[in-house]
Amino acid sequence: MKIYLQSEQILVANKAVDFRKSLDGLCALIAEEFGEEPTKGLYIFYNRSRDRIKIIGHHTNGFMMLYKRLERGKFFVELSADKVRINRQQLEWLMLGVDWKLLAKSSEKYNTFC
Repeated sequence: MKIYLQSEQILVANKAVDFRKSLDGLCALIAEEFGEEPTKGLYIFYNRSRDRIKIIGHHTNGFMMLYKRLERGKFFVELSADKVRINRQQLEWLMLGVDWKLLAKSSEKYNTFC
């Protein structure tokens, strides 16, 4: 299955969240923790063990939530004090369960022209 997600703003939570939270609870977190309008981007949350993610976004006339559980391994998320902005390519790598930070660095290295 191929899922194409696109937004001008893609933010990853800076800490794990309680996955019992519903769509409304996560939208409240977006406003409180990110200080952002929930309708203005894609927001990625992960659980404590980092083997599950929830992606929240607004599509035309309502919110949607995408939930993914890895069968093996962990999602590579950056644990920091600040919210982390990523691009669409990094989101695809994140959803695949690969270390998007390493791939982004190697991609930058090969995309530079002298």
